[in-house]
Amino acid sequence: MTSRAVLVTGASRGIGRAVAGRFAAGGDRVAIHHRDSAELAEQLRAQLPGSGHVVVRADLTDPDAVRAMVDDAAARLGGLDVLVNNAGVYGPADPPHPVFEATYEQWRQRWREVLDTNLFGAANASWCAAQHMRDRGGRIVNVSSRGAFRGEPANPAYGASKAGMNAMAQSLAVALAPYGIAVATVAPGFVETDMTNEHLKSPRGDAIRAQSPFDRVAHPDEIAAAVHWLAGPEAQWASGTIVDLNGASYLRT
Repeated sequence: MTSRAVLVTGASRGIGRAVAGRFAAGGDRVAIHHRDSAELAEQLRAQLPGSGHVVVRADLTDPDAVRAMVDDAAARLGGLDVLVNNAGVYGPADPPHPVFEATYEQWRQRWREVLDTNLFGAANASWCAAQHMRDRGGRIVNVSSRGAFRGEPANPAYGASKAGMNAMAQSLAVALAPYGIAVATVAPGFVETDMTNEHLKSPRGDAIRAQSPFDRVAHPDEIAAAVHWLAGPEAQWASGTIVDLNGASYLRT
């Protein structure tokens, strides 16, 4: 397969890092996006197999920065074939987010912060990437969450942002198909990353692992494998799909 130009948001750690590694191992050129992890991003660029990889930066809550970042990635990679919308925030309850633990100001702040990154950031990146894919086709793969389906009572903005991402992806799958652009989504449960370590190492870690009948959480490489397949030429017919990757910890109908 010809080397492709791939942009992975939030690629300096966790799932994004594994995704970047999977594409690079397949011979693709990867743009490693980060917000404030320049050192980690540069370390990853140096470690990736192959050549032509670049590091790009943007705060995804800033629409102008998103556009500049996508255009920069496309210019330095020689186009854009794949966008992986992986970057996202969940965060601790700081400010407190559950309904009766948050002030009205904290409640509004958390919703704004999470949706600006997880939903609006991904939507803006998708629009910008589609401009570069319009005449060549491409793939957009979104990293959502099982929380979009089962709810997130301690962080409802997160669950809502991922549900919005799912709906956005399905709308774009229909809108962009005539241009040869396929759009698909993965919805992981708990994954062993920096973002989840505080939960997995806490006293409730065993209970989290027990949510799956496999009695464990996912490894980032397992999510990366699904993302890589959905971005491949053989997966065009999966456009519009939302793939559950939660080890049977949550089954939806």
